Amino acid sequence: MIVIGADTHKSTHTLAAVQAETGRIVATKTVKADMPGMLGAWRWSHTLDDGQRVWALEDCRHVSGRLERCLVGQGEQVVRVAPRLMGATRRAERRPGKSDEIDAVAVARAAIKEGIGELPVAFLDEPSFEIRLLSDHRDDLVAERTRHQNRLRWHLVELDPDLEAKLPARALDRECWCDRVARRLARLEQSARVRVARDELRRIRELTRAERALERELRDAITELRADVLAEDGIGTITAATLIGHTAGAARFPTDGHFARLAGAAPIPASSGRTKRVRLNRGGDRQLNCALHRIAVTRARTCPHTRAYLDRKLAEGKTNAEAYRCLKRHIARRVWHLLSHTPDPRPAPTMTIHCNTPATTLALTYRYENSGREALGMFGPAAWLASGSRRPGALWENADRAGRDLLLGP
Repeated sequence: MIVIGADTHKSTHTLAAVQAETGRIVATKTVKADMPGMLGAWRWSHTLDDGQRVWALEDCRHVSGRLERCLVGQGEQVVRVAPRLMGATRRAERRPGKSDEIDAVAVARAAIKEGIGELPVAFLDEPSFEIRLLSDHRDDLVAERTRHQNRLRWHLVELDPDLEAKLPARALDRECWCDRVARRLARLEQSARVRVARDELRRIRELTRAERALERELRDAITELRADVLAEDGIGTITAATLIGHTAGAARFPTDGHFARLAGAAPIPASSGRTKRVRLNRGGDRQLNCALHRIAVTRARTCPHTRAYLDRKLAEGKTNAEAYRCLKRHIARRVWHLLSHTPDPRPAPTMTIHCNTPATTLALTYRYENSGREALGMFGPAAWLASGSRRPGALWENADRAGRDLLLGP
């Protein structure tokens, strides 16, 4: 097997093909970081060996993302190598110095040393990628709005300390408080500080409108892609966007343990001798971990079963933080199962039953809406009694001559 390590940059990508069995360098190549160059790298890889190929990319998403999507789109197997693994391998090399070629070889050998099956697999999921882009952009808008709000509050401390003291936390997110601040600033003498404060308030309102528009767009996109995620207790629009966007395809995780490892919810063994314990995992995707924590806190407040689970863990002697870590591990398992399941886009068959009040006979009409089939059965009370059946549904089942069974209760 050939492992092709890639040291990616904005303008060029340097590739190094290494034998997985021996670690020997087979070939190296440098290509431009544009589409012709990346396709040329893909064609070059086919000249190396007819056997199995694995691409190992240093996990720098902004510069390796295009190459990763190009290779996955061509059907190649791509794994991501953390920069710290590449750095540790390069320090252990006997060859001194640093260059793009040395880094590419270090990436390939780090993947071999760590094990191809143990590294995250690149997965092409365009809808999830778009949701992540929108979610990240919304986070940037919220962070920028927070900076403007902080600056406005400091100006209000100088202009009107009483008004600033009355502003609750996150008050400037709401239109009513922005209107109140705007009216107060309009009554003040229009000095330079007042004009700056009014400009800050205008920017806050613009960012709030853009953030809310993005949240509505995210809600519509998630409803179309995975409505079952939003239907889960404790998961709102922003949390669902984080789960879908940062997971980037749950199918690339063979088990829920792999997903929990990515989310930083899998405990790390810290046992020695007779001491059996685990410690907090501070690694993984902290945005995913934050989303799991929000779900845990919400469910602990609203779900009786979750509250009972936490109480049981506390009764076992665990601290509140340890109980929440156990809960987050269960939630990670639930989220993995939820995202791994592909919802059926076809609507469930519906059945309409029309019953007419009989004078001497009982008329029953039933229709399968999705198939367009209709059957009409006329069953009189005498026919039901003559059948010897105590269940009227036994007669109704015979009305479908095409082989469908309609089971109605007694």
